[in-house]
Amino acid sequence: MNINDKSNPTTYIPNPERYNTMAYNRCGNSGVLLPKISLGLWHNFGFYDSFENARNILKKAFDLGITHLDLANNYGPPYGSAEENFGRILKKDFANHRDELFIASKAGYDMWPGPYGNNGSKKYLVASLDQSLQRMGLDYVDVFYHHRPDAETPLEETMHALSLMVKQGKALYIGLSRYSPEETIKAQKILKDLGTPVLIHQSKYSMLERSVETELLPTLLDEKIGSIVFSPLAQGLLTDKYLKGIPENSRASKNNTYLTADEIPKTIDKIQQLNEIALQRGQKLSQMAVAWILTQPAITTVLVGASSPNQLAENVLALNNTDFSQEELQSINRILNS
Repeated sequence: MNINDKSNPTTYIPNPERYNTMAYNRCGNSGVLLPKISLGLWHNFGFYDSFENARNILKKAFDLGITHLDLANNYGPPYGSAEENFGRILKKDFANHRDELFIASKAGYDMWPGPYGNNGSKKYLVASLDQSLQRMGLDYVDVFYHHRPDAETPLEETMHALSLMVKQGKALYIGLSRYSPEETIKAQKILKDLGTPVLIHQSKYSMLERSVETELLPTLLDEKIGSIVFSPLAQGLLTDKYLKGIPENSRASKNNTYLTADEIPKTIDKIQQLNEIALQRGQKLSQMAVAWILTQPAITTVLVGASSPNQLAENVLALNNTDFSQEELQSINRILNS
C-alpha cells in the first residue's frame, strides 16, 4: 500500500504547534531544513521490542517537531525489523503526513548471506534499497546512505550506484557515513560530476569522542555538506545513569552492547565534573551534552535514540539552553582534556 494515499484513515492527530517549538538548521548547500534533534531507530524498534512503545516514541517525536527519522537496513534485531515496524507505524499513524517526514535508510553492513549482502557493490546497494522500500511501504526515501566505506569496491562503483538511485527516484538525496575526510572529498567530487552531490555525512561525535573535530568537520564545512552525529551521549555515559556506578539492566551491565563496564571507572571523574556544570546551567548532563554538540558550526542535527516518549522529550529540552559562556566552554574543555 502506498502510504501517500490520502484516503488511508488515521486516528493520530499531531500537535498543531509542533513546528513552532522545534528549531531547524539548513543542511549543507541544499534547500533541506532538518530539526536540530533527530530520532534514530537503531535501538527499541525491532521485533524483540514493544511495538506500542515504538509507536508512541514516533508520535511523541512528531509532536515535538522532529521530522527526520534515521533507519538502516540492518536495524532491529533481527535485521530489517526496525524498517518493517516503522512501515507498519507509518501506515497506522502517519499516512497523511509522509510529505512532512524526512526518512533515511542505509546499507553497507552485513544484511543477508552470500557475497552480495554486504559492503559497497552496486549489486548490494540497489537490492538493499529495494528491500528497504518494500519493508517500509515507501516509494522513495529522502536520503540513502552508504553506511561505511568499502576498501574492496572501487569508490566510483559505489558512488555511481548511489547516484543511480537518486536518478531513478528511489532516493531524493545521498548520504555518507563514517567516511574519512579524504574519502569524503573524493566521493563528493565523483557525485558532483554526476549531478548528485552529497547532502549529509553521519559520524560518531560526543564530548567523549571528539576525533571528528580536527579534520572531518572542517572538511564538511568546506565541501558544504551537512553533518548528523550519532551516539551524542556516548552510549549513556553522558547521562546521570552512571554517576554512582553501574545500575542493573543498564547497557554497561550487559555484554552485548557497545558500552562495557570497564569504561565507567575511566571516565567517572570527568562525568561527575561535567554533571556539576550541567546542574549550574539548570540542565541534566544529557541535555548539556546535546547542547554542547550544537555549538559546532558544522553540525546540522544531533541524532538521539530513545527508550520511551518521556526520555525523548527530556532530550529535546536541551534546546531550551544551547548558549554557553566562554567560561563554561573553557571549563568543559579543561575537564575533557584532563
